[in-house]
This record gives sequence, structure tokens and C-alpha cells, in this order.
Amino acid sequence: MFIIFLMTGNKKIRVPRAEFDYKGRPCSIISVGGYVPEKILTNAELEKRVNTSDEWITTRTGIKERRIAAKDEFTSDLATKAALKAIERGNIKPEEIDLIIVATITPDMPFPATACLVQEKIGAKRAAAFDLEAACSGFIYGLEVGQQFIISRTFETVLVIGAEKLSSIVDWEDRNTCVLFGDGAGAAILRHRENSHGLLTACMGSDGGKSNLIVMPAGGSKNPATIETVNSRLHYLKMEGRETFKNAVTAMYTAANEALRRCNLDVSQIKCIIPHQANKRIIEAVRQRLGASESQFFVNLQKYGNTSAASVAIALDEVVQSGKINRGDLIMLLAFGAGLTWAAAIIEW
Repeated sequence: MFIIFLMTGNKKIRVPRAEFDYKGRPCSIISVGGYVPEKILTNAELEKRVNTSDEWITTRTGIKERRIAAKDEFTSDLATKAALKAIERGNIKPEEIDLIIVATITPDMPFPATACLVQEKIGAKRAAAFDLEAACSGFIYGLEVGQQFIISRTFETVLVIGAEKLSSIVDWEDRNTCVLFGDGAGAAILRHRENSHGLLTACMGSDGGKSNLIVMPAGGSKNPATIETVNSRLHYLKMEGRETFKNAVTAMYTAANEALRRCNLDVSQIKCIIPHQANKRIIEAVRQRLGASESQFFVNLQKYGNTSAASVAIALDEVVQSGKINRGDLIMLLAFGAGLTWAAAIIEW
């Protein structure tokens, strides 16, 4: 196998050439943007809605508050606001965008695609657009899909967005799930960048045999909307928490190890690890199994809760804006969600 060397800091890292020999056109994230709604829903406020407490939520999840979109603020609006920030920071014009990918499980409507609505709102008149559904893993899936269009020279500039209005599908009578989720969006602009290897690898997987663990039972062709499905509260998110926890830890740990193996890296060489922000105990379990330090892991779930496909994207934006990472640093993105789906990506920033 051909080998090339990647410099990070003063270290020379041996990386298999096959992982990013993209005919001279590797794909990088040139800018990011994030947006969360203004309204904050605290644990104390949830105590008034359901039989729960701040202590119960904090101890079991690590979440203290979450953001809730306004009634007239939809997933396409959240996505648009995050996208416009990424566009401004990338110093590009909307007309330069060739493709828009929106990862979401809460589209404005079943069709047309939310990405098409975003295209109109940001003025990206030249762009093709489609939605991608991989639940909480959606943003990482979207990065890899977008990268392939750049590698193949089909497109030059791709906008990938993870956006969710989960408050629209949360059952506010179910104390086990309503405390977990929030709304928000994050976006990334992908382009070829000279002298950068960008997205080194993405490990993705799924297990449809466990699709029952996280599901919204009605609203599709299997259970179209009827009076019975509405009265049975089947249009809300349902989750088997204990089994989801176990599968999340195993899947993210396995995906992370595979990504490190592909790039011939040790976890200590990763500057920042951004996991799906679902539960502090899941994150801690994955961190311990990987043998990573607390300082390597970025966590913001205490502020936003689980925002599904937006989770990693929002966290990535916060990491970048905080100055925690610099160009040339290695970062890892990790996610797990309904499907079941999971993904890990390693990026030379």
C-alpha cells in the first residue's frame, strides 16, 4: 500500500494513501454556522408540565435546558439561519452553491424536500437540493455524501445542513422522552482546499433489525394519519431508552475505532472529539472505552439537549467559534441515531 505522511503539530502521522487519494481533489469544510431558537425551556419549567424534576433530568441525562422554536419557526427557517452564517463566514455567494443537503427527521412537510425550501430562502438559484434522513447520524452522512460530489468533480461547492424542530414531534405527556430533545440547526460549506486533506474518512453503519428502538409509528404509508392514530399518540417520537443506551455506546465506540484504524491514528492524536449530544452517560462511556481525555471531548448538551441531526453540527460550530481547533488539527465526529444508524468521521481541519 502507498503511504503518505500528514503533519499535525510536530508529529508526523502515517496515513494509508488509499483513504484520501481523491484524484487531487480532497474535500474540506471551509466554514460552519449554527443557529438555535431564542426560547429556552429549563428543567424547572418542565417540572410544571410533567412528573419530573431538575435533579432527575440532570442526573440521568446531563441536560439543564433546551431551545424551542416558535410556532411560526420551522425546520427550513432554522436551517436557513445556520446556512447564512456559514455562507458569510466562508466568504461565498449563495449563487456559488451547487448542492444543498439537509439532514433532518422533522422536515417542514413530507414533500417537497426541506432543502428545496432552504434553496429558495437563501437565494441559491443554481443549486440542486435534496433531504437526507439518517436521524442523529444525518449530518455526518451528509458530509460524506457531499464529499463524493466534490471528489467526482460533479460539484464545486456543497452546503450540508443538520436541522431539526423536534419539539413538533415530542410527546409532552411522556416524561421519559420530552425532557431529552430540543430544536436547532448547524451548517457546513464543503469545497476543495489547496494543501489540505480535509475529510480523511467516514465510517457509517446501520442495523434495521433494531429499528423499533427509536421510532415515530404513524404519519407514513404504514400508518397514515387517522383519528385512531392521532388519539393513540402515534405521531410522536417513541424510544426504548435502556436498549438505545447500550447500542449507542457500542456503535459509536466501534465506529470511532474503525475510523482511527483506517487512518492509522491513535486517539491521543485527535485534538477534539465531537460526539452526538444525547446523554452525558453515553458520552462518558464512549470516552472511557476509547481511552480519551475529558479535555478532548466537547459537550454542550447541557444547553441544548438532543437536537438529532443538528447535534454534531451545532457543536462543531461552537468548537470552531471558540478557537478550540486550528487549521491542521485532527478532529473526530461521532453520532448514533434511529434506524439504527451510526457514523464516525475524522477530519483534518
